[in-house]
Amino acid sequence: MYNKVISLFEQRGVFMEDIIECVFYLQKRYIPDLTKDQIQHYIDSVLNKREVQHAIVTGIMMDIMVEEGRLGDEEIQKLIMEDYGLYGVDEVLAYGICNLYGSIALTNFGYIDKVKPGIIGKLNEHNGQCHTFLDDIVGAVAAAAASKLAHDRER
Repeated sequence: MYNKVISLFEQRGVFMEDIIECVFYLQKRYIPDLTKDQIQHYIDSVLNKREVQHAIVTGIMMDIMVEEGRLGDEEIQKLIMEDYGLYGVDEVLAYGICNLYGSIALTNFGYIDKVKPGIIGKLNEHNGQCHTFLDDIVGAVAAAAASKLAHDRER
């Protein structure tokens, strides 16, 4: 399932380096000697968790179905395609990932979702594609990895 997640991310234009940059953005202030290899380890740890994999695949499939007009309900499809601000199911899915990693992951997600650095901002622009779930999923993975990293550093 890990390979499926990586493949889906790459098909949607998200690469490991993009997620690494998001984690670095969240942690550079607290861990000045942080390396990409360290970050990769924590991202891989998050992406190897079954609940996270299921959330990622579900969210990306939702985006694809909406993009292809296959969701089955035009009103909901339009809300998702437009990333309507009061449609919060995409954030709820991301919270499911963050909840596995504690309050730091939740606060990191809220922050990164607000400022939208790097790939998250690019995905949020949509550019003809539906990334309503994907931008939040990437943010949640980065927030979860940053949380794991922070907890390990405090030991």
